[in-house]
Amino acid sequence: MNDLEEFIIEHIRETQPLSIAEYMHFALSHADHGYYMTRDPFGVQGDFITAPEISQMFGEMLGLWAAVVWQGMGSPEKVNLVELGPGRGTLMSDMLRAGSAAPGFGDAVQVHMVETSPPLKTLQQQALEEIDLAHPAQWHGAFDDVPDGPVIVIANEFFDALPIEQYFHAGDYWCPRVVDIKPDGDGLCFVLLPPFDAPELPPGLLDVPPDTMVEVCPAGLDIVENVARRIVAQGGAALIIDYGHGESGTGDTLQAVKGHDHHHPLVDPGEADLTAHVDFGALGQRVFASGARAQGVVGQGAFLNRLGLRERADSLMAQATPEQAEDITGAVKRLTDATEMGELFKVMAITRIDAPPPPGFE
Repeated sequence: MNDLEEFIIEHIRETQPLSIAEYMHFALSHADHGYYMTRDPFGVQGDFITAPEISQMFGEMLGLWAAVVWQGMGSPEKVNLVELGPGRGTLMSDMLRAGSAAPGFGDAVQVHMVETSPPLKTLQQQALEEIDLAHPAQWHGAFDDVPDGPVIVIANEFFDALPIEQYFHAGDYWCPRVVDIKPDGDGLCFVLLPPFDAPELPPGLLDVPPDTMVEVCPAGLDIVENVARRIVAQGGAALIIDYGHGESGTGDTLQAVKGHDHHHPLVDPGEADLTAHVDFGALGQRVFASGARAQGVVGQGAFLNRLGLRERADSLMAQATPEQAEDITGAVKRLTDATEMGELFKVMAITRIDAPPPPGFE
């Protein structure tokens, strides 16, 4: 039993069982023992690898996407380029290098990184030191702290790590699923609380059959609403890339990953990444309710291919060694193939109601 598990057990003894969201918050964001507060989780030596770490081409495609969106906004003199959960800073660095090909884009961009992890913030600062920025990058603890102005928001594998709530549909009632102490006191377990009337659920989850589990991500819905309202009021667009389902569904998708392998989510809290599938259907409904338009959802593979990923790969391979060409081919497969990330990962854009579809969503 590690320090965080002891803390959680004592907290439950003094208060009550934790909702799944409260447990995820402790496991990922506890100031002293939270997973993201204490380490760099990315790469071969970490617990998982994200698309920007697989290939520079991913960030290049998104950088060009951002530049074209900026041009479609009328090329404003200043635009806030915001990344939610920027990892090591790899994606933003690659985006800026590629986006600078558009005349004026580099001078207009003001970089804003929304990050709560001290170790990752340090890595992001180091990554951006290599970029000649026209304006100093700024860091914020929340999207609401980003200054006013038109925005281009990028969120790659951000929403999947936001805390979720789980409810079991028992006939006419709903039972919250929570984290409690095992009967013998040695560790944590999932339990269902007594039923109550229906919780506040997205429309797509209101009529699910009995004996099914549903998941809601209140934090994700709030963030996407704030992003959508900013776009409506001040202009811009957002791009969300994550794994999940295009329409609201049922089932328990809470999972933990440690050392690139599956891990029980209640064992060694703070030592493994916790995520859940993103409900793009619910996000899209909240975007629409906020006065904006949700473009998509499309598979990551189709999206990247529409942006020209394969053409970029061909140009890189023309000057590559055989070993480099093999790496490039492998990266394209991993990013776009249906058996890899191509269909499991989805892409959705947020624009104003009257805006045309951005690149990749035509």
